[in-house]
Amino acid sequence: MATPPPFDKRSLRRAARNARWVHWLSRRWLVFMLVFLFLYVGLALTAPVLMHTGHTRAADALYKLYAPLCHQFAFRSWFFFGEQPAYPRAASGTDWGTFEEYASRDPFFEGVDLYQWTADLQLRARAFRGNEEMGYKAALCQRDIAIYSAMFLFGLLFTRVRRWLRPTPLWLYLILGLMPIGLDGFSQLFSYPPFEFWPVRETLPIFRTLTGALFGAMNGWLAFPYLEESMREISASAQRKIAHAEALLVELRAEPGSE
Repeated sequence: MATPPPFDKRSLRRAARNARWVHWLSRRWLVFMLVFLFLYVGLALTAPVLMHTGHTRAADALYKLYAPLCHQFAFRSWFFFGEQPAYPRAASGTDWGTFEEYASRDPFFEGVDLYQWTADLQLRARAFRGNEEMGYKAALCQRDIAIYSAMFLFGLLFTRVRRWLRPTPLWLYLILGLMPIGLDGFSQLFSYPPFEFWPVRETLPIFRTLTGALFGAMNGWLAFPYLEESMREISASAQRKIAHAEALLVELRAEPGSE
């Protein structure tokens, strides 16, 4: 049996076509990233709009879609179409009406001790979507919305500086990105059972938003320049593969008996 040639026109055309796709995608990675972040935040904010307009089944699908990705606690979420934009727990020291005050008027929380950190409270606060008085919550918590919105906004800025911006120094990422969100989040976490290292501390929406936004922006500054560099290398490699495949195709066409 004759040994097949190492290259044939069909495989070379396929290789060139695949390399062109890789080149096209690598040149547009930031567009895809921005579209993803826009939809990720946008759909989370669409859920309360759907609830308000009576499209509860579509809203329920969005809440379920985001449920594995966020705790969705009502007292740590933004609300729309209600009396307040948020309903923090009384432990936060908020000047707004508290979650306990409003939730006590909703039959959904009947029989739940709203002031104790119990599994029942957490499950109900997670499942609660809202009501006419409070409005309806976003499908992502305040901190998550801030994180991904900041990444999106940084991505828009990065479109203008991508040619020269270098990744943030690690020390700056630790100080501005990780430290604020870590102090805010862990000081809250360790005040609750089973830790209870100090009196209960519940974070105010403004702190959740600020620390989340810093974390998101610094993540973008750290990751996007590295991604840009990697995608440039992938694009260059794809261009070399395209040129190589096309050169071999020219050689095959020049051989005797070729089409």
